[in-house]
Amino acid sequence: MGRTVRDGLRLTAEQEQFVELAREFAAREIRPRGRAVDEADTESPLDVWEKASQLGLTSFMIPEKFGGGGVTDLLTQVLVQQELCHGDIGIGNLITSNGFFSAPIEHLGSPEQQERFLGPLGSDRPPLTAVAVTEPGSGSDAASIQTSARREGEEYVLNGQKTWISNAPYAEYFVVFATVDATLRSRGVTAFVVPRDTPGLKVGPPFQKMGQRAIVNAEVFLDDVRVPLENRLGDEGQGFAGLMRTFDASRILIGAATTGLARAALDFATDYAREREQFGVPIIQHQAVAFRLADMATRVDTSHLLTVRAATLYDEGHAVAQESAMAKLVGSENAMWCTHAAVQTLGGYGYSREYPVERWMRDAKLEEIEEGTSDIQRLIISRGLGAR
Repeated sequence: MGRTVRDGLRLTAEQEQFVELAREFAAREIRPRGRAVDEADTESPLDVWEKASQLGLTSFMIPEKFGGGGVTDLLTQVLVQQELCHGDIGIGNLITSNGFFSAPIEHLGSPEQQERFLGPLGSDRPPLTAVAVTEPGSGSDAASIQTSARREGEEYVLNGQKTWISNAPYAEYFVVFATVDATLRSRGVTAFVVPRDTPGLKVGPPFQKMGQRAIVNAEVFLDDVRVPLENRLGDEGQGFAGLMRTFDASRILIGAATTGLARAALDFATDYAREREQFGVPIIQHQAVAFRLADMATRVDTSHLLTVRAATLYDEGHAVAQESAMAKLVGSENAMWCTHAAVQTLGGYGYSREYPVERWMRDAKLEEIEEGTSDIQRLIISRGLGAR
C-alpha cells in the first residue's frame, strides 16, 4: 500500500480491505468493459452492477444497521472511489451512485424513513436509484427550481420537469426536490421520495452523451404525482440545506473519482512512453514527454491530497463547502488536463478509439460541469475567502 504510506495515512485493516477489493474489481471487471460500454452509448452495464452488489461495493457506504457495509467515513469512501474510477470513471460512478440517493435520506429522513428506503439498498438485489434536482431552467442555481409541491391533506401533489437525471431509465426510487413556494427560493425547497411506479411519473428517452455513458441520463416528468406525507424528508423548506450537505460530500467524491481517472491517464501514458521509441530511444527519455508526465504526476497528487484533506475535515464535522469546492474544481480540471496530456503523449494513437485515452478525455469533461460548474466552485471558494 505505497500510496497510503506516502500520504501519511494509517488505514485500519478493514479500510485496507475495502480499498484492495475495489482495486481488484476495477482491474478485473471494470477496465475490460470500458470500451464496450462507451460503444453501447445508452445502456448501463447492469451485469457489472450486479457483480459489484454481490461484493458489497454498491452499498459499502450504507450504515451497517440497514444491511450496508457500514463504511460511513468519507475518507474510506474517497479511497474506494478512486480505485473504482481508476478502472473506468463512468462505471465506477454507477457502482457508487446509490450513495448519492442515500445521503439526503440520512441527513433529513426520520429513523422510520431511513429503515424503509435505505434497507433495500443493502439487500442481495439492491435497486438502482436517482436524485432529481436539475431542471431545464435550473442548473447551478438549485434554489430556483420550479417543480411544485402542493399539499392536499395527507398528500403532496408534484408537478414539473427534471432533466439530466442519472439512472432515470433504471431507477426504482427517486429523491425529488420540489418547492412549496417558488418565491421563497431556497427556503421553499423540500425533498420527497417517489417510487418509480407512482402514477404521473414518466421517464423520457435516454440522452446521447459525450462520455460517461455507463450512467444513462434522461428527463423525468411529474404530472399530478401524489406523494404521501410520510415520504417527505424533513420539514417543508429543509430540502435545500439537505441538498447542500449532500453536495459537500458528493463534490469531494467527484474529486476522488477524477483523481482516479487522472491517475489512470498517467499510468497509461507512462507505460506507453516507456515502450514507444522515436529517434532511437523510448520517448520517455525525451524531455518534452518526460516533463509532461511530471506535470501529470504532480497534478494527480495535488488532486488526491486536496480530496483527502476535504474528506478528513468532513469526517471531523467541520463545515467544508470551500474545501469540497476546491477538491471538485482542482480534481475535475486536473483530470481534463491529464487526459488531454495522455492523448498528446500517444500522438496519433491517442486520437484512436483503439486506445482508452480519448474516451477518458471525453469522460473527464462532465466533471467540470455536473454538481456545479467550475465557475460555481470558484464562486463558492471566493465567497469563503470573503467570509474570513
